[in-house]
Amino acid sequence: MKTFIPKIDPQNRKWHVVDLNGAILGRAAVKVANILRGKDKPIFTPHLDTGDHIIAINASLIKVTGNNKPQNLKYYRYSGYPGGLKEITFAKMMQKKPEEVFRLAVRRMLPKNRLGRKIFKKLHVYAGAEHPHQAQKPEVLKLN
Repeated sequence: MKTFIPKIDPQNRKWHVVDLNGAILGRAAVKVANILRGKDKPIFTPHLDTGDHIIAINASLIKVTGNNKPQNLKYYRYSGYPGGLKEITFAKMMQKKPEEVFRLAVRRMLPKNRLGRKIFKKLHVYAGAEHPHQAQKPEVLKLN
């Protein structure tokens, strides 16, 4: 018996719009990461990019659970130099770059290799309700 390898046509990928208004960060990121990888399709293959494009809107209205989590949840970045470790809380990150919070949550759920970087390029996150991808005729996805 031969192994079935699906033929992937990048021109036939679907576009989905996800509204993050009131959504919980982790739960929304899991669902979006699974769609980006193609795990919701019967032709899913771990070593191929079988997923669709995602347009995430209203990233500034995303929530996290827990009373102290906006102050306790921290994002780190390191420049490589001594004393170059920078940290920022979730609350400050939501004020400065709300789309980056969701982008980081999804990115950390994808594979850490070339395929993961390729898959991550199909995620388009916007802080407000407007996006420039109307020409792709995206279909609306419900997260709940």
